[in-house]
Amino acid sequence: MKAIAVDDEIYMLHALRDAVSASSDIEQVEMFSSCSAALEYAADNPVDVAFLDINMRGIGGLGLAEKLMEVRPQCKVIFCTGYEEYAVSAFQLHASGYLMKPVTAQAIQKEIDHIKGIRQKEKLLTIKCFGNFEVLYNGEILPFKRKKAKELLAVLVDRNGAGMTAKQLCAILFPDDSDDAKNAAYLRQLVLNLKNTLRDIQAEDVLRHDTPYYSIDTNLVRCDYLSFLESGKPEFHGEYMTQYSWAEATCALLQFKK
Repeated sequence: MKAIAVDDEIYMLHALRDAVSASSDIEQVEMFSSCSAALEYAADNPVDVAFLDINMRGIGGLGLAEKLMEVRPQCKVIFCTGYEEYAVSAFQLHASGYLMKPVTAQAIQKEIDHIKGIRQKEKLLTIKCFGNFEVLYNGEILPFKRKKAKELLAVLVDRNGAGMTAKQLCAILFPDDSDDAKNAAYLRQLVLNLKNTLRDIQAEDVLRHDTPYYSIDTNLVRCDYLSFLESGKPEFHGEYMTQYSWAEATCALLQFKK
């Protein structure tokens, strides 16, 4: 896992970094003494878990957590603080944990073990992106009642778990239609249709809607594209979601990663 530790008290920051680094599950931990620096880093680098003080200068830990969840929807947030009164606000943000200072390596590991349990959920779908985009369930191609609902899922897979607003989705799905109201209504129908399709196979947790963002839970799918991004395997042979013209941009980027 890749982690960040954020605290504007330097002594506490180093102590937090040491506690997080003690876990064998953490391959990298970056530490920041300001919220803005941490957010700037997260915008350009993968972050699996963030350990945040709450009472910090600037936007504070709660504000930072909210913005982190926008740029890294899959990032788990664990608050490390000396103030019990923030607990309710923290869990309203769906924080994964809330530790009281002084934080110990044992307490950190307990939270990481909890996160690992979340990440080890059963893979619900197999998604094929190299070549044509296809979704398989129990080895069979999953039928979609609407082609656009399938394309909606493809767009979210292409974003690798990052959240997208309805406006962003409409711009990709309906590039030649400027009727925003009509497109928004149609998107709502597609989302409902996709939810129903996934619910029929008990895979509804794959689709996430953390208002105003739509995303997929990448921990619940097997996907050649996502595996390639993570490890370089399987090999990429130059074809990616070939039925969708908008996928050409990602295809070009994958060529450079080969």
